Amino acid sequence: MDGSSSFDPLGGTIRQQAGVIWVMSVVLAFDQGTTSSRAILFDHEGSILGLAQREFTQHYPRPGWVEHDAEEIWKSQLGVAREVIETSGLVPKDIAAIGITNQRETTLIWDRESGDPIHPAIVWQDRRTASYCDRLVEAGHSDLIQSRTGLVIDAYFCASKIHWMLENVPGARARAERGELAFGTVDSWLFWKLTGGKVHATDVTNASRTMLLNIGTCEWDEELLELFDVPRSLLPQVLPSSHVYGESDPEHLGGPIRIGGAAGDQQSALFGQNCTKHGMAKKTYGTRFFKLMNTGEVPIPSRCKLLTTVACSTASSAGQGRQYALEGSIFIAGAAVQWLRDGLGLISSSSEVEELAASVPDSDGVYMVPAFAGLGAPTWDAYARGAIVGITRGTTKAHIARAALEGIAFQVADVLDAMRQDAGIPIQELRVDGGASANDLLMQFQADILRVPVVRPKVIETTAMGAAFLAGLAVGYWDNIGQIEQIWQTDRVFEPSMSSAEVGERRSRWRDALQRAGGWESA
Repeated sequence: MDGSSSFDPLGGTIRQQAGVIWVMSVVLAFDQGTTSSRAILFDHEGSILGLAQREFTQHYPRPGWVEHDAEEIWKSQLGVAREVIETSGLVPKDIAAIGITNQRETTLIWDRESGDPIHPAIVWQDRRTASYCDRLVEAGHSDLIQSRTGLVIDAYFCASKIHWMLENVPGARARAERGELAFGTVDSWLFWKLTGGKVHATDVTNASRTMLLNIGTCEWDEELLELFDVPRSLLPQVLPSSHVYGESDPEHLGGPIRIGGAAGDQQSALFGQNCTKHGMAKKTYGTRFFKLMNTGEVPIPSRCKLLTTVACSTASSAGQGRQYALEGSIFIAGAAVQWLRDGLGLISSSSEVEELAASVPDSDGVYMVPAFAGLGAPTWDAYARGAIVGITRGTTKAHIARAALEGIAFQVADVLDAMRQDAGIPIQELRVDGGASANDLLMQFQADILRVPVVRPKVIETTAMGAAFLAGLAVGYWDNIGQIEQIWQTDRVFEPSMSSAEVGERRSRWRDALQRAGGWESA
């Protein structure tokens, strides 16, 4: 490189070497997940130019409790961002914007002055507030909360976790009432750390998962704040998903970079799959599995225990130009495969599960319900626990591996049935993403059980891609949604091949297994 360069409007550097001139311009996505932090570079065509990943520690201090070290989240995310920039040979001027996507309901509270967390982050999986949520249901608050937030009362969401911290961390409530503390989901925490405490904000999709946001107005709901006893001063500003939040502190990444967007991981994947029109649906196969259907500009209340949530907002304010979605959450899905690896030792790596499961023609009547942390939609049973039924002397580890994969697909089918009923429209296809979508055996069984085509894109990193798209739109890297829709390409379509009679029989046996797992902890 001969040192000749200038700044391009797209945010990149015009480089010249040996008489050749080119523009290096990318978008950097922070993909902060439940078990790892990742940083991915995307170019203007949506191609991945670099990826770095780092796992971090999961803490289980008591049964049903799950915590993260907030500083470890930050250090791991910063570390992979620095790594991918360095290994790709880039400088900050080459990066048009940073987009953030994150585990959504994980709850953090920190001191505004010092920036120190007052307690470990309480992870979305954590069930310590289940009894408190039960009392809210018994007190008759379900209709109010669902009508305002689109959510069902469950320990999964942030409000009960905030309440717990304020009640159980010494001095926390008094400090919160004095305005000394700040609450945030992981996006807020990263905004704060990236900007050196200059930005305390969240995007509208993450805000919609707190159980404190009125999704009709996209503003914090005063009645709900009173119900959960949460001081207003604790909360971040709610902003659109595609929005310039500020700039990163130069010390973190070698220079300032615009932070152009954020969205919760599932909404980000919906956007990354280009499900921007009414009726389009996607499924993300990760640690937990989520199915989202775009319902357009009007929120649809669920009659089938699904969630109504904000899909995204690309307008100038969080309360304008937004789209909504129906969502079904499966708490333990990909984590079931991790359990086969770490808990049972049946496989040495998660990638081996497909080969092991494919070594037998079927599960031989074995059904696995991976309710390790209760059941999400459409059952919502906090006291369900995992079960394996149908075991005989002839059952092998291959049958259990296959039953684990099939248990994932059955849960997805249950959610799809509820979604069809709520939306009142058929689903023509299911777009899939996430690590487990690379498992051909699972995808084929999924198409068979759903009785609709399952479509896998060429780039399955759609969660990070969605964050990149949102950030790029905010800074003019892409002109409009129509432009980014052209980037999405199909890798493979899995067509259903199982007979209707067999599907019916298999799903009937699944429901039997599901019933046996229900309410176990309270028994």
